[in-house]
Amino acid sequence: MKKIPAYEIAKNSLPLSEKVGQFFMPAAFINDTEEDIQKLEKLIQKHDIGSLCFFHSKASAATNYEGKKEVVYNKNSLETLRKLIERYQSAAKYPLLIAIDAEWGLAMRIENTPQYPYAITLGALQGNDQLIYEVGKQIAKDCKAAGIHWNLAPCIDINNNPNNPVIGYRSFGENKMNVVEKALAFVKGTQSEGVLTSIKHFPGHGDTATDSHLALPLIDKSKEELVANELYPFQKLIEEGVDSVMVGHLSVPALARGKMDSSSISKEIIQGVLRDEMGFNGVVISDALNMHAVSKNHPGKGDLEWLAFDAGNDVLCFAENIPEGIETILKNASTDQIDESFERFWRLKERALQTLTTNSNLAMGKADTRPKPNLAHQLNRKIAGRSLTLLTGDPLAISKFFSLNFTGVKNSYTIENQFFNLIQEYKKFTSKAIGETLDKNEENVLLALFPPQVKPANNFGIPQKEIDLINELLQTRKVVLYLFGNPYVLNHLSIEKAIAVVVVYQNFTEFQEVAANHFRGKIKASGKLAVSIVQTT
Repeated sequence: MKKIPAYEIAKNSLPLSEKVGQFFMPAAFINDTEEDIQKLEKLIQKHDIGSLCFFHSKASAATNYEGKKEVVYNKNSLETLRKLIERYQSAAKYPLLIAIDAEWGLAMRIENTPQYPYAITLGALQGNDQLIYEVGKQIAKDCKAAGIHWNLAPCIDINNNPNNPVIGYRSFGENKMNVVEKALAFVKGTQSEGVLTSIKHFPGHGDTATDSHLALPLIDKSKEELVANELYPFQKLIEEGVDSVMVGHLSVPALARGKMDSSSISKEIIQGVLRDEMGFNGVVISDALNMHAVSKNHPGKGDLEWLAFDAGNDVLCFAENIPEGIETILKNASTDQIDESFERFWRLKERALQTLTTNSNLAMGKADTRPKPNLAHQLNRKIAGRSLTLLTGDPLAISKFFSLNFTGVKNSYTIENQFFNLIQEYKKFTSKAIGETLDKNEENVLLALFPPQVKPANNFGIPQKEIDLINELLQTRKVVLYLFGNPYVLNHLSIEKAIAVVVVYQNFTEFQEVAANHFRGKIKASGKLAVSIVQTT
């Protein structure tokens, strides 16, 4: 197995072109063609690439996914990933840092791997930071088992815009103290296994209704407001010692002396605010440079890569014009500028590889261990029991409701309704779909709502006709509602007359089991909603 030279050796032995090559983190796709795999191998060899970021497939990468390209699922993606890591590492002159977005586990990118709860679910936990630490730890173990060194997580954006199309459920909530507490536990858990993290999306992507994959969001706030809120989690985690900060594609004129450019290519924001004012001396990584927030505005090959590097990014994620980017950086950057970024990145790489290569198989993706679904099940069960949130109503009202005759109603989303099945074991009731006629005597309704998607587009995937029928039930029947999804769904529902509303957050088996036990009065709901619900209906 190749060994990474110590920084003291590398700084003098690598020519500038190889140092610049280390700054590039192209996308690697798990379900690529052999032709594309060979192209990436040649790119790694020719340009001394420093790191890779893995995605499921070209169609699932965000700028493509939003275009509705077909995503072909592969149940063997994990094994494919591990073999690809081995190939790409073999092609590299110096060991690659392997990165992935695993905010809620490898399942974010890879089929048939453990999935852990979304950040919005973890944000509901009260005084259970050890569980979040364990989530970070278990995800890190899963990453190591696959040969991954760098989890580009967590999001520490404060999500205070219910219409945010891309952050939302990925945020720990709208309260800055809660975000800091939860994010720090996740980071510490990840670090305990020697896996790197990256807090994102600096300087804060929470308060916008624009998706930066598609366009450049504007954060129109004063610097004082930003320092007090959006920047607060970044400052606190920087003080705790984070591995890297990912800079988002956001127009924040208050931090850029009135300029409207993206934060990812702003010297004022990266050098001025992040480094000089906030004291961050570690690695800065750009958000994906293929995202339309910046790529559409800088079509010249190599231009965007240079602008991102010159602004202060040490790692250029998802750069698509690597030969031209290297050439432009070599042409325009000073030797000192290159050496400063090289030292930051190489020391990070050296530390990560030294930590993880005590077993050389891990570094090459040959580990003989696999992610442990059983451990994920146990952890998810604990989180389900402690995040469950009684938003309106009280336990006595639910207990009384359980003792009555009621009808179970579920929306048309086809996920298996284990919630109803488990309740049926203890009390028989009629189950119907939304839209089926209820008799006059079917006054009591247990409503199980499973939103088809976690993002807010198109009412979270719930047809408007179903939204209308749900609201009719809420207005005309006595309803106990269990929501197995993003709590922001409730902004579209008229819940003021409901006997009780319980937010379960996830539709995992463990969460449905906990919800059934709660309805039966066997457990209490101890979670607290981490975001505000504002009725819009």
